[in-house]
Amino acid sequence: MDLKSNEPFWLIKNGLINSYPSLKTDEECEVLIIGGGITGSLLAHQMVKDGYKTILIDRREICNGSTSATTSMLQYEIDVPLYELIGQIGKEGAVASYKACAKSIEDLGNICSEINSNAGFTEKTSLYFASKKKDVEWLKKEFDARVEANFKVKWLEAADIEEMFDMKNTFGGILSEEGASVDAFCLAHDILDFNTGKGLQVFDKTEMKSVKYFKDHNIVTTTAGQKIKAQKLIYCIGYESQNLIKEDFVELKSTFAVVSEIDTDHIENLSKTLFWNTDEPYIYMRTTDDGRLLIGGGDEDFRNPEKRDKMLDKKEQEILKTLKKIKPDYDFYTDFTWAGTFGETRDGLPYIGEHKDFANSYFVLGFGGNGITFSVTGMEMASAFMKNKKHLLTEFFRFGR
Repeated sequence: MDLKSNEPFWLIKNGLINSYPSLKTDEECEVLIIGGGITGSLLAHQMVKDGYKTILIDRREICNGSTSATTSMLQYEIDVPLYELIGQIGKEGAVASYKACAKSIEDLGNICSEINSNAGFTEKTSLYFASKKKDVEWLKKEFDARVEANFKVKWLEAADIEEMFDMKNTFGGILSEEGASVDAFCLAHDILDFNTGKGLQVFDKTEMKSVKYFKDHNIVTTTAGQKIKAQKLIYCIGYESQNLIKEDFVELKSTFAVVSEIDTDHIENLSKTLFWNTDEPYIYMRTTDDGRLLIGGGDEDFRNPEKRDKMLDKKEQEILKTLKKIKPDYDFYTDFTWAGTFGETRDGLPYIGEHKDFANSYFVLGFGGNGITFSVTGMEMASAFMKNKKHLLTEFFRFGR
């Protein structure tokens, strides 16, 4: 019998790493973080490091939201190409956004070393390749924009790509030195475990029901009736923020992913690079630290879980058809297939900062393909906000931009 899991690979691979209690008493803190995924764990790490008494809550088991479904590709490249982003928001903001993502990869590596994480952080190159001949012209324009911004990039012709990666039917691409991969599910657990040893309080299966806003603090009431008094709230709730914020600021999409059986013998030439192409929606690909090939894509403009899950088989075939086109001699044996929801913004940038309707609160919402790297930038920005300091990216990541 051929069995394969429709659960996210990382959830199955890692199992139950750590278990946390639900909140059963009233509490007080300086910072309350709402959301226990990779973003919330990173913000908790920063707040504890800055010396704030911090509590983190999540309505699910820790990391069982989007963090369990991410492909965890760490790239400085934003979903909107640099040359297009320059046209949208200006050169200063566009280059600073790309540079922040590049810095975030290095910063995340340092965090992994600091906490002695077992999440498999691995530095990699990144190949952004043209899937159609007509895409070469604008991709070379993108290459020129990155060169001008001093990114470490190299243009590869189709023959170079075939020689290096045994990939066919490409039309050239940008090879970047900055990139990495990680197991975000494991990393978030490692971060929380490290910080609970330093005083962080973590409560899962604890859902925020309501918030009362006062001049210098807020009081959160949970669905079970407990109250948390906090000087500041930091919302790290990703696409679920759409249920909280009134305006239409993000478009929700479903994305799909498949991962192969362990096959270290046939993916060695892919193991040190991240891959994504110029299709819309694009296909993205990486190897895992246990020797599998992971491919994602096939994005759809909806988030209905039942509708999404009914498409798993169809989307798996679409994704593998694309793989067959670029790797015709590679036999892919599916082990896991899953789907998730993510948010996409018009400019590809996150929303990090204050919102006029939420006093004493900050949002760190890393949307698009750079959710993790944006969250690392969010650590730096939130740290500045807490100290009433300005940050270069505040204007570009703000609500209402």
